[in-house]
Amino acid sequence: MSNPPAADTGLKVTGPQVIQRLDYRAPDWLVPDITLEFALSLDATRVRATLDVERNAEGETGAPLRLNGDGIAVAGLEVDGKALNDWRMDGNDLVIDLSGDKHRVVIETVINPTANTQLSGLYASGGMLCTQCEAEGFRRITFFPDRPDVLSRYRVRMIADKAKFPVLLSNGNPVASGDAHKNTHWAEWHDPWPKPSYLFALVAGDLVATRDTFTTRSGRKVDLAIWVRPGDETRTDHAMRSLIASMKWDEDVYGREYDLDLFNIVAVADFNAGAMENKGLNIFNTRYILADPETANDGDYDAVEGVVAHEYFHNWSGNRVTCRDWFQLSLKEGFTVLRDQQFSADRGSAPVKRIEDVRILRAAQFPEDSGPLAHPIRPDSYQEISNFYTATVYNKGAEVIRMMTVLAGAERFRKGTDLYFDRHDGQAATCEDFVKAIEDGAGLDLTQFRRWYQQAGTPHVAVTLTHAGETATLTLRQTVPATPGQPDKQPMVIPLRTALFDRATGANRGEHLLVLTGEEQTFTFDGFAELPVLSINRGFSAPVAIDNPSSDADLVFLAANDDDPFARYEAMQQLVVRHLVAAVGGQLDDAARSAGRAAIGKALAAVLADPALDDLMRGELVILPGETYIAEQLSPVDPGRIRAEREALKAWLGTTLASEWKALHDRTSAVPYGLEAAARGARKLKTQALVYLAPADPAEAVARASAQYAAADNMTDRQGALMVLCGLDGAEREAALADFHQRFADNALVIDKWFSLQAGSLHPRAIEHLKALAKHPDFTLTNPNRVRALYMAFAANTAAFHDPSGEGYRIIADLILALDPINGNVAARFVAPLGRWRKIEPARAALMRAELERIAAHSGLSRDVTEQVGKSLEG
Repeated sequence: MSNPPAADTGLKVTGPQVIQRLDYRAPDWLVPDITLEFALSLDATRVRATLDVERNAEGETGAPLRLNGDGIAVAGLEVDGKALNDWRMDGNDLVIDLSGDKHRVVIETVINPTANTQLSGLYASGGMLCTQCEAEGFRRITFFPDRPDVLSRYRVRMIADKAKFPVLLSNGNPVASGDAHKNTHWAEWHDPWPKPSYLFALVAGDLVATRDTFTTRSGRKVDLAIWVRPGDETRTDHAMRSLIASMKWDEDVYGREYDLDLFNIVAVADFNAGAMENKGLNIFNTRYILADPETANDGDYDAVEGVVAHEYFHNWSGNRVTCRDWFQLSLKEGFTVLRDQQFSADRGSAPVKRIEDVRILRAAQFPEDSGPLAHPIRPDSYQEISNFYTATVYNKGAEVIRMMTVLAGAERFRKGTDLYFDRHDGQAATCEDFVKAIEDGAGLDLTQFRRWYQQAGTPHVAVTLTHAGETATLTLRQTVPATPGQPDKQPMVIPLRTALFDRATGANRGEHLLVLTGEEQTFTFDGFAELPVLSINRGFSAPVAIDNPSSDADLVFLAANDDDPFARYEAMQQLVVRHLVAAVGGQLDDAARSAGRAAIGKALAAVLADPALDDLMRGELVILPGETYIAEQLSPVDPGRIRAEREALKAWLGTTLASEWKALHDRTSAVPYGLEAAARGARKLKTQALVYLAPADPAEAVARASAQYAAADNMTDRQGALMVLCGLDGAEREAALADFHQRFADNALVIDKWFSLQAGSLHPRAIEHLKALAKHPDFTLTNPNRVRALYMAFAANTAAFHDPSGEGYRIIADLILALDPINGNVAARFVAPLGRWRKIEPARAALMRAELERIAAHSGLSRDVTEQVGKSLEG
């Protein structure tokens, strides 16, 4: 996108590059109603927009009407029924001087959807037309005050070739339709609920629908439809079940009822993000709609359910109450992520879901919080808002609101959310509005808690537990590390669910909620004859890093006995992380290495043998900490050493527990396919057994993985086996890859998996494989899913990406430069891996920085990439 002037968001700034949150001002003009008329075509769509505008009493007196545009031109303009020539362009903006307080402005534009490779605004995808307007895509369709605090009622009329575009959809409810002249037809839609322009949607194409209905708690029937390309409708049942379940759940848990007569979802193959919550017409990336056992693994099923719920929940937390400006993005995204996490926890295993959410947070958000792109969940400035659709805004934003539920309890938190929706329904609100509603509704003082919205960085809590007489004393000390632009931090409010276990009996002496508010606080517990075993941050009650010096023996005890599932998982993770950090740092002699491995082996053996564990939870407990999370504990980081030490530990555990892994693989292989928890857990463990056997006994792993692949009647087993084979040499690897590609050659989403498995594999020639895959006939730079499948998997493959030669860095830098002119939004996502150079050992760091400088020196970079590269070099 081109660089719009500061007035695009109504923010007064000192320069065109940086937009400041504190400079917000209300819009000068409002648009209560807008009518859009589209003459649809793949290469020349004509748009006639009729805007009923009126001055805003809170705006600047006498200000002209400023309408944002991006890459479009005025093809015709009228004001109050008369052609107007007295207008001007200010950069990309259309500026009209108007003397009165109310006017009708009619603007015509002509756009080329096929040429729109940015996939923002109105664009073509495989012969169909669709829109993506969040955050600033509407200005690529017509001139408009394209900011979230201008809410309008939309009427839309579309006319199109009936054969090419038999289905015409937009927001709200259908009003009328019919045939026109010369093989064309038309349709009209009306959305009665005022919404910002980023929620506008239009879809036209050759589509078929899976249909169902939902009856709301007030007895109103809602028609549901999921629109896909012909042939894909057989893979929409799970998405429809997920939609119906989410509608019911939102009524039961949050009291939110759907408010239109129709709810449409459309699946699109070319999409920058996962999905979009446009009012009444959600547009989805196909990967989050299409699922059946043959083509979707268990993780895909979970993702479909979670994303369908997330976008539906936005109907209230995002649409009915929207953002005042883009700095408030976490108002809707953080809250809605929490809601979809709660929904998925209720639908499946709550402990496993909590572990999965924390794993994502640690893999994506913790590195973001400690790097040059660190920012608060409510940012203070930006150059390109698309760069703030981050793990911090989404995932950490959800954790911050989850802490409010911990502090308030479920009942009082619900009172707060009810108050929030009642106060701000139909408004563009702020994060402060949400916090104030929870504060008032739950009866909490959240004054200090607001620092979570203001300060970046992951707090660290150092733990000291001592014992004297019959009293245990727990001392907690918090530090919040410096981040770019925030060198000095104030203490946060940190709620920590904590329990002490009697060392002699193993009994939990009761859980306490400890709220740390100062830099250091001490808590005492009586009635302990000896030093108890500490279980802290149970359920991950706060998104912090705990520095806990518990002994290996205590961690083994907790891994085997803690009655909080997350704390049990955390003890296992801490045991492994502590050992690997010491090993990577060269701090272990042979005796210490043997003792550390023995402790881990003992804990793992207890997990494998525990009859009280279900296989879903057992599957989580046996997964080793990821390389990225291990790297977060080190500075500087040697990625090659991390890979080597982690694989060496896996090999030792695979050898030491070989009989257990083989027996586990045999047992779980006998469990028939199903979507119930027991079958899902068996599939997870089946592949994990192969993961441990592969470095210990490659021949055994190849034989078992090949058999698993051949016998697979579902994608989870097939993909798991192929993943293991991809990391090993041999004819079996090549045969399985060839079979997989031939078997699924006509399914783009499955071929994405084929690319990812090879780019992300443990194979020592992963770089060589990547370079060959980039030249494969099935690879394209124009489809975001395919680009991410290949290159994001490679960037996450730490040993390959961080190859000492620097070739991995060059590959990603070359990708960014090639992709940026096509799709700057997607290209910018690949800057972050290079931006971590300060954490890496000096030789590699110099190579990473050199690639960033090479990108920065390139002329004509998008604003997306420019901002990310600049911050990565300066932060």
